[in-house]
Amino acid sequence: MTPSAPSREEAAREARRLGPFRAARQEAASIVTSFNYAFEGIIYVVRTQRNMRVHFAVALAVLPAGVLLGVTRFELLAVMLAVSFVLIAEMINTALEKAIDVATNSFDPLARVAKDVAAGAVLVAAVNAVFVGYLVFAERARDPSRRALETVRDSPVHLTVIAMAVVTLLVIALKAVTNRGTPLRGGLPSGHAAVAFGGWVAVTLATAGFQHALLVSSVCFLMAVMVAQTRVEAGVHTTPEVVAGALLGTFVTAVIFQLLA
Repeated sequence: MTPSAPSREEAAREARRLGPFRAARQEAASIVTSFNYAFEGIIYVVRTQRNMRVHFAVALAVLPAGVLLGVTRFELLAVMLAVSFVLIAEMINTALEKAIDVATNSFDPLARVAKDVAAGAVLVAAVNAVFVGYLVFAERARDPSRRALETVRDSPVHLTVIAMAVVTLLVIALKAVTNRGTPLRGGLPSGHAAVAFGGWVAVTLATAGFQHALLVSSVCFLMAVMVAQTRVEAGVHTTPEVVAGALLGTFVTAVIFQLLA
């Protein structure tokens, strides 16, 4: 005997019950889409603008150097703000150039002025970053003390933050090079796997002397594997993309800890 179809009242009650869940799913999907568009913008600038690639390379070098030379928390904050300021200025400059190119196809003096002003903003940001770098690194680069290196060794949180930042920058750079998939879905390598396995290595090395270090490391490893597995099962990434992300996060984090810790 086939079950009777639900009445209109029952269907209305079910719709009201599921309404908040559907709204939450739609909101989550819109947030993910927004992040995806934002990362696509970053990857586009890295892929098409030579200056942005130079800025990325400098950021990848400066952040580990700051930890190696034993900068303080506020000095590291100043360096990261200066680097971010340069990257943001370059992205705004690129967006303005593209908008002007869409608006006019012929030579316009005002359009040239707008592009020159935007380029000048990037120059100001770059000069500011150079001054910040000089003030932070000059004395330490001239005479790196044993105390500074000991401070780095005793600061696993600093190393972990720097490692995760470097892994994220490398993921963005590689996605810009391979130009496959979208930033948060598909593409080589898997950013989720890279961060997850990088976090596992960071926790393992930071807790090496603890009593339950093996248990903590094992739990973190299983969590990283679960993150990678969900990316494959959901069809977001292929197995090679996940493996590549895991190897990237593991290798980069291990190198940073071995060199600086």
